Amino acid sequence: MADTLVIVESPAKAKTIGKYLGGKYIVKASMGHVRDLPKSQMGVDVEKGFEPKYITIRGKGDVLKVLKDAAKKVKKIYLAADPDREGEAIAWHLAQYLGLDTSQPLRVVFNEITKDAIKEAFKHPRHINMDLVNAQQARRILDRLVGYNISPILWKKVRKGLSAGRVQSVTVKMIIDREKEINAFIPEEYWTITNTMLYEGKSFEARFYGYDGEKVELHSEQEVQEVLARIKDQTYIVKKVTKKERKRNPAPPFTTSSLQQEAARKLNFRTAKTMMLAQQLYEGIDLGKEGTVGLITYMRTDSTRISQTAQNEAKEFILSTYGPTYSPEEARVHGKSEGAQDAHEAIRPTSVLRTPEEMKAFLGRDQLRLYRLIWERFVASQMSSAVLDTMSVDIEVNQVIFRASGSKIKFPGFMKVYVEGSDDGGNEDEKFLPPIEEGREVQEENIEPNQHFTQPPPRYTEARLVKTLEENGIGRPSTYSPTLETIQKRGYVALDEKRFVPTELGEIVISLVEEFFPEILDVEFTSQMESELDHIEDGVTNWIKVLDEFYGDFAKRVAVAEEEMKEVELKDEESDEVCELCGSVMVYKLGRFGKFLACSGFPDCRNTKPIVKEIGVTCPSCHEGSIIERKSKKSRVFYGCNRYPECEYVSWDKPISRPCPKCNSLMVEKKRKKQGVSVVCTSCDYMEEADT
Repeated sequence: MADTLVIVESPAKAKTIGKYLGGKYIVKASMGHVRDLPKSQMGVDVEKGFEPKYITIRGKGDVLKVLKDAAKKVKKIYLAADPDREGEAIAWHLAQYLGLDTSQPLRVVFNEITKDAIKEAFKHPRHINMDLVNAQQARRILDRLVGYNISPILWKKVRKGLSAGRVQSVTVKMIIDREKEINAFIPEEYWTITNTMLYEGKSFEARFYGYDGEKVELHSEQEVQEVLARIKDQTYIVKKVTKKERKRNPAPPFTTSSLQQEAARKLNFRTAKTMMLAQQLYEGIDLGKEGTVGLITYMRTDSTRISQTAQNEAKEFILSTYGPTYSPEEARVHGKSEGAQDAHEAIRPTSVLRTPEEMKAFLGRDQLRLYRLIWERFVASQMSSAVLDTMSVDIEVNQVIFRASGSKIKFPGFMKVYVEGSDDGGNEDEKFLPPIEEGREVQEENIEPNQHFTQPPPRYTEARLVKTLEENGIGRPSTYSPTLETIQKRGYVALDEKRFVPTELGEIVISLVEEFFPEILDVEFTSQMESELDHIEDGVTNWIKVLDEFYGDFAKRVAVAEEEMKEVELKDEESDEVCELCGSVMVYKLGRFGKFLACSGFPDCRNTKPIVKEIGVTCPSCHEGSIIERKSKKSRVFYGCNRYPECEYVSWDKPISRPCPKCNSLMVEKKRKKQGVSVVCTSCDYMEEADT
């Protein structure tokens, strides 16, 4: 007969934990938060010390009834929500609703959902940590004060349905600022000279470095011609050869931020997808005879710390699988990043012995890809450093220096398992140089000058934006994904080829917020506020004091904005198209997924259609229509005939107007990760060199 009730957040988690605890325990799910501030009003009494007015979340009545009925039938109740602020708040709200004695140790926390971890956690229940609860309350109330004061003003002055959030607004501002940088950027010309040389019959490349050992940049074709004239018909002599041994250390295990970044780079996952899959791996996967097991530790963390048990298991695995040279003599300790809360471990597999190959039979394709990434990163983080032999060669010709660089892996170390990705698309390919000796002569095989122009800073990808938010101390592990989702749903930003661009609406809203509430958009202020929330969690700062200090000046700014903010009229931009239903002019409207065409006769005519972009190619299927660029429901670009549905031609690859020179068939652009964009024939094996 069950005498103990355990309440967790999700049914999947409840199922896994229930199997470990046995028949004396009933495990139920609260389905996340059960109480929150009301949506229809502020829900915060500023005059009474920012007292929150919590109500039962709509739709949670039945869940709470089940929990209350179950609570009446047991002697003990444990609250086992996630080990973070949100989890602590959920536990506190449940305790309040169920009338539990909070002076008793009701709270059970664990960093991984495995049999041993769960049983150990239930041996050491603790009291609800009110510092954690107050940190969550302070964040929730702070965001409510900002949103529910600024949003109504935007409704009056711009249009209904707009909102302004504390972290969301500064994130949109960063995207807008980057766009301004790009638009203001003035490209500068520069040149490189690549010299393909021969040494004892072996070819290698060297680049112009400068004169007499001093580095010189080339800014014009005239400067290039001066170099070429100086080296014409001259002898190349190897002036200096520098050989070094360089060690490279592995990256630390994943934090929430680094996992989202690496999953975007290597797996092409959006942040929301990464967190959804990580949640599934954490809560438990059915492994057949072994039962349901959580495969990774808790996925919301800013720590790179790992337990001694995990270190020992990893060491044994590395020794038995790869040998003693791949295991460092001393255990690796990865440093704590500045501002990290370090509340619990890094993201790692709950057991390194569950290799991706063994888990393949139990995981879906994307689950396996993410698990493999986490497993490989963790194993590599505990391995020996890689050792690279590097070689730099300076070649002199009439006081002009060309430099060649090469490297080869002497000992792979951690690179045998995993190498971290990079935002600039760099790779770890070896670049060999022949065994060149000083004083020897080399021959010029081919010399090629190339003109370049400096590029503006790139637009933010999800990975780069998450990294920048973390570096600036904006938000915390649990907020990155929902923040990016929200600013897109609000229509403040859009994705263009997986990079964020601000919308006109976003620019208007942020300009108004910046004028009347500059501190909300100040990166340093937002970062400082996150630090204040951390101080509340640590029990150093009183949460009401933090809110009071913020609200004093903020309330004054709200009053000024209500009086002085001017109304903004969002005018619809007319298009060249005419509505085929009523003959009125079609106008550009801004919706959740970007701009679209709508009839100016609304509401009498409700005709809408997407904006299509022609690429100047006749449809290869019907030979009557033209190919246009479209977007799928997931915003992936594809190409189709404008006569659809009469003609159903579609292609993920972009067709081009030139026919294949070999067979006269259609050619398309194919995107390749390393080679860039290649032009290939759809009928034969013809392929043009990649445009890198």
